[in-house]
Amino acid sequence: MSGNSTPWDQILFQPPLCEGWKQNAEGAAYHLGNCILLLGYMGGSGIFGSIYIFSLLTTGYICYTLWGWLDACGLDIFMWNMLLVMACLLQLAHLIYRLRKDTFLEEFDLLYKTLCQPLQVPFEVYKEIVKCCEEQVLSLSRDQNYAVEGKTPINRLSLLLSGRIRVSQDGQFLHYVFPYQFLDSPEWESLRPSEEGTFQVTLTAETDCNYITWPRRKLYLLLAKDRYIARLFSAFLGYDISEKLYALNDKVFTKFGLRFDIRLPSLYHVLGPAFSDAEGEKELEEWEERAVPHRLMPTFVQTAASAPPPPPAHPKVTRPDSALLASGSLIRSYPCALFKGRAPLAPTQTPEL
Repeated sequence: MSGNSTPWDQILFQPPLCEGWKQNAEGAAYHLGNCILLLGYMGGSGIFGSIYIFSLLTTGYICYTLWGWLDACGLDIFMWNMLLVMACLLQLAHLIYRLRKDTFLEEFDLLYKTLCQPLQVPFEVYKEIVKCCEEQVLSLSRDQNYAVEGKTPINRLSLLLSGRIRVSQDGQFLHYVFPYQFLDSPEWESLRPSEEGTFQVTLTAETDCNYITWPRRKLYLLLAKDRYIARLFSAFLGYDISEKLYALNDKVFTKFGLRFDIRLPSLYHVLGPAFSDAEGEKELEEWEERAVPHRLMPTFVQTAASAPPPPPAHPKVTRPDSALLASGSLIRSYPCALFKGRAPLAPTQTPEL
């Protein structure tokens, strides 16, 4: 039976016994290598955890190599541990290359944490977005124009990273653009991919500013190729335009100093087609006479104790002329973005990311 046993049977069922144990302990390099390997295998996951693990593995195998060369005096021990050291070094170099490849400028890292990470946007998707803007951060010095009214073509989409931009029209201040807001979201939404146009406002840097920009054609190609990125930009742009509209809410006044609310349907008449000055004044006077003595405004909360008289069967709602607004053309191109051939979403409808 013993003559027919294989080497594996001898190893498994008849293992050779140690004839004698060494009296002396191994050298310090051997024990140090074991301690370092023990710490290395406690590393976590992810790229930084892998770098930690392979760094300590490399150090531990180096200690084994020194032990095999100086104390154990075994060529096989030395060669195997040297091979493990080389394998760990190659893996460590690969991890560092990946980390450097996936590392952006500080501005892009902060942009991801501010806009994309709260929405759980995958980092691979974010890299495609950043790649589309060529990973470049552009700058504007103080009082430098980003766009000039009626002259600058709408051929890009930009996002402010730092600083503050003043938006004006005909010298009339409209609102500010703050960090992590789009500079030209209304202009972008007001045009179809095949259309061209120019800015209706002037954007001027009030401080030193940094921003990133996506070329219009290149971004359209990316949005057409990736549906997820298209929905993501739709959500970003919709939120940005709504923020700008709310910023303009404090700019819209009536002739009597009362404030319009942009959430109310009557603002559509403010943004609707303008009547001639004479016709507008005439209809405004008629409307005021009907409102006396209560001065009723259909879009405002009334504080009078008495109940208002019933409105006429078909009241004429006019567009207040330029004297009733804080500025002559206050809403820049936001109405174009909202009403130009686009059906608005229902109030309960949200973009699907």
